[in-house]
Amino acid sequence: MLLNPNAPRIEFFQSGATSIAPGATVTLFWSTRNATTAVIYQLDRRGERTRLWNVPPAGNLSVRTSEQDRGQVSFVLSIGEPGQRVEQTLSVPLECPVQWFFSPPPLECADTDPQETFLIQQRFERGRMIYSGITNEIYVLFNDGFEPAWITFSNQYDPNRHPEFDENFAPPPGFYQPVGRLGFLWRGNDTVRNRLGLGIEPELAYDGITQTATLFGGVASLYISNPDGTILQLIGTGSSWQIITPN
Repeated sequence: MLLNPNAPRIEFFQSGATSIAPGATVTLFWSTRNATTAVIYQLDRRGERTRLWNVPPAGNLSVRTSEQDRGQVSFVLSIGEPGQRVEQTLSVPLECPVQWFFSPPPLECADTDPQETFLIQQRFERGRMIYSGITNEIYVLFNDGFEPAWITFSNQYDPNRHPEFDENFAPPPGFYQPVGRLGFLWRGNDTVRNRLGLGIEPELAYDGITQTATLFGGVASLYISNPDGTILQLIGTGSSWQIITPN
């Protein structure tokens, strides 16, 4: 098949740096043939086109990145009319300005610095509950094989209004009724109570660390330190969770 010598084509589309820090300016360079105009799009973490610039068929463009950008910044150069459109993607790696609180660190860069917080955790027959003081939320993690794998609840427990535990409920030997913040949610939510079952140990309060990141594809991830030194990773908005054992 013979190539059309008059068809639009991109000769090059590149950046002036191999990597940059979030918030820095990146300069894009490009050259095309058989095109009268061009458009450059910036992509978000999900690959969706957001910002755009109408540019000449050859030239350069300086773009200021956001301090919240992580992983890489990506652009698309588009030329030609519909039916003859030609596009090329350019991605520039971003340096990670944030340190992880455990090692080895994940591949992605953290969104935030590590946050010290008061935590309460209790293990159950089919999962666990974690209260985070920094967000005043309770994370309920299930290991029963059903979806969602975990759920977040705002803490509604008020010790001045709500009993600490149900004095009329006596769990079987070797099991525990959750109390306080965890118990108030457990008693009042049938889904949580039925999916988790009974506590297999008393709750444990400790000072821990949390940190957030955005995985490739724009999926949120939350990391919570465990009292035994392992790390809980909560992925997405309830899609999955796992325990990470640092070195």
